[in-house]
Amino acid sequence: MKQKVAIYDTTLRDGSQREGISFSVADKIRITKLLDELGVDYIEGGWPGSNPKDAAYFDQIREIDLQHSKIAAFGSTRRKGIAPAADANIRALIDADTPVVTIVGKTSMLHVTDVLQTTADENLRMIEDSLAYLKAQGKEVIYDAEHFFDGAKLDMEYGFDTLAAAAAGGADVIALCDTNGGSMPWEVAEFVHKARELFPETEFGIHTHNDSEVAVANSLAAVQAGAVHVQGTINGYGERCGNANLCSIIPDLILKMGLPCLAQDGNLGALTPLSRAVAEIANLAADSHLPYVGKSAFAHKGGIHVAAIRRNVDSYQHIEPRQVGNETRVLVSDLSGRGNLLSKAEELGLDVSKDEAVQVLNDVKELENAGFSFEGAEASVAVRLRRAAPDYKPLFELLDFTVIVEDRRGRGQLAEAMVKLDVDGDVVHTAAEGNGPVNALDLALRKALLPKYPALRDIQLVDYKVRILDSENATGAVTRVLIDSYNGGERWSTVGAGTDIICASWLALVDSIEYGLSVAEAQGAGIAVGK
Repeated sequence: MKQKVAIYDTTLRDGSQREGISFSVADKIRITKLLDELGVDYIEGGWPGSNPKDAAYFDQIREIDLQHSKIAAFGSTRRKGIAPAADANIRALIDADTPVVTIVGKTSMLHVTDVLQTTADENLRMIEDSLAYLKAQGKEVIYDAEHFFDGAKLDMEYGFDTLAAAAAGGADVIALCDTNGGSMPWEVAEFVHKARELFPETEFGIHTHNDSEVAVANSLAAVQAGAVHVQGTINGYGERCGNANLCSIIPDLILKMGLPCLAQDGNLGALTPLSRAVAEIANLAADSHLPYVGKSAFAHKGGIHVAAIRRNVDSYQHIEPRQVGNETRVLVSDLSGRGNLLSKAEELGLDVSKDEAVQVLNDVKELENAGFSFEGAEASVAVRLRRAAPDYKPLFELLDFTVIVEDRRGRGQLAEAMVKLDVDGDVVHTAAEGNGPVNALDLALRKALLPKYPALRDIQLVDYKVRILDSENATGAVTRVLIDSYNGGERWSTVGAGTDIICASWLALVDSIEYGLSVAEAQGAGIAVGK
């Protein structure tokens, strides 16, 4: 039985130091519950002596019954010349009333002399005294040896003297920190080996930052060298370039190294939903290209790749995506082959022949050459696959539309659209005013279609993006329009492009309405529709 590696999450403290993140107390409670459900061993809630928000978190989290995770309060060693019992920071850690306390101390002489402005011996006493006092209070104590790798490179003997002080103080785990993120995996492995040789009775952990893009590799190298405790954050959030990304480390440990690290390894399937939920709570866009949990982690775009995975899905995937709660996706673009379209049709529950797939593929390639981009607008692919069917009957056909934009004195700007459609053999002519030309077109189109298709009431346009593709042509440039729509249960994207932004918007708008109504029709008939 391989020794379990303890996972210590510091998203709520180190992760919140990322530029642009500010968790509320309610946010921190929500993330704590998610991490507990995942099954991490430790959740660092914050620094109770630093701000009222963290103090409030520790007050509230005591009332919540966590199933697995232990809450840790974070703080620093006592100040120079002050006994631990008289130090306000240490008292705040006690008052937080957590089962675990994590203490950070200096291991680099640069920081001892220039930052703390104290002596080497006093720093050693500060480490040992602080840990011993907290152990005497019945706490599980984790010691974060800040700047350990940089400090040991400056003064090897003193760096390890600080570890000896932590061990003498009774640290349950000593986490070696690559605080500046500049160490390499082979250096980390060497120092972990040496620490374990000098202190064979002590358990060691690792805390790395990603300034050299090797935080995950450094964490794994430390584990391979004998570390049994890994600190990091969800999605790698953290100051500067971030911390070690637990969303990569956890599956690497379980799936690649065969090391258990969660309460139950079956919880690994919750990793992708957790990653995206934390991004949402942090009010950040989820990084589509994160390993394991990103939306693009198992997305296949190249034609030969898709052709291969249609024969054997393992040909271009290193794991089964469902192991981490993710899914395989096939993208459609001008790099696609016939297999991309057939796979997309299967995903959408559409019965498409090979000839129909080739017809749509050729259409996609021509349109992408004209400025369309379908990989981010899969609903536009879906409607083209439906239109390729020999028995396809359009929901409506455009006869003509007119858009007028005026700026009238005393009234301001005015946008009016007139739309003439063939709706199931009936010619419908409507007009509508809007706060802009696209809004007016949307309202006129809806006015024409609602009597025939009442499900349109549930379809909302929720985002509208415009990109100029050839800026050197100035106002004559090709414009790409992406429209996101939502019906209360599903969100989808459509695309249009052209030198006329109104016509490009119309193309995306029509695809959006047709897709949404097709989904509503299929759902009404009890037919499963892919997303």
